Amino acid sequence: MRVADSWKEEYRVLATGDGEKLESWSGITLLRPDPQVIWHRKRDLTKNVDAIYERKEGGGFWHFNKQIPEQWVITWKGLKFIVKPMGFKHTGIFPEQAVNWEMMMSLIQAQKREIKVLNLFAYTGGASVACSKAGAIVTHVDASKGMVERAKENAKLNGISNIRFIVDDCEKFIEREIRRGNRYDAIIMDPPSYGRGPNGEMWKLENNLADFVELSKKVLSNKPLFVLINSYTTGLQPTVIANILKCVFGANGVEADEIGLPTDEGLILPCGASGIKIWK
Repeated sequence: MRVADSWKEEYRVLATGDGEKLESWSGITLLRPDPQVIWHRKRDLTKNVDAIYERKEGGGFWHFNKQIPEQWVITWKGLKFIVKPMGFKHTGIFPEQAVNWEMMMSLIQAQKREIKVLNLFAYTGGASVACSKAGAIVTHVDASKGMVERAKENAKLNGISNIRFIVDDCEKFIEREIRRGNRYDAIIMDPPSYGRGPNGEMWKLENNLADFVELSKKVLSNKPLFVLINSYTTGLQPTVIANILKCVFGANGVEADEIGLPTDEGLILPCGASGIKIWK
């Protein structure tokens, strides 16, 4: 497992238990559900919490115990990101992805050429900002207009103005890029377990991922750097991602691991799986 332990005091998982995690985001505490936390809590997590996401049948909502900002900024290694409690327990950032940001930034910075990155299912742009700051030319694609707007805000917050933002179904975008002859040196994809495109296109990870990765190969340049796949689908093992990458791109340079977050209790909170193919 690769553990995102580089946040210092900006972000911490304070405690976990009984399906919930207590987090500190720049000193503001949030209690959110987490399906991986099936162990029992050691203390009451609800005391002195600023906001709690409560699940109800058919949905959920935030309950605010204290007045907190509608949104605020969190910093990681000089990069800034907006935190905002949103629907379905989201905050606009996945802190565990810092392990991937570090790896991708290092790969990009080691190159003596311009690197074009395609970030698919790109959400609020954590990876887009990280890769751009490392010197890459980034194209950011997501089907949600609201998430793309948030990604633009994160880019602006970091003084970045050269990311190309696209609101589109990722598969349809790749198909058009193939026809246009556009190519990329690196591809990042963070596909959902389930989803719909702007015109109702259905996505189910188990059914669509292998074909989608095959399709993405057609927009790689003649001198690729990396392809990274991240998944939050519960039960999807890192080896599955590794096998897809090996079948599509070849076995050399493929690695896959769980990713996770350290907790103040001394535990590691599992947060999904990532796999990467790196060309030397």
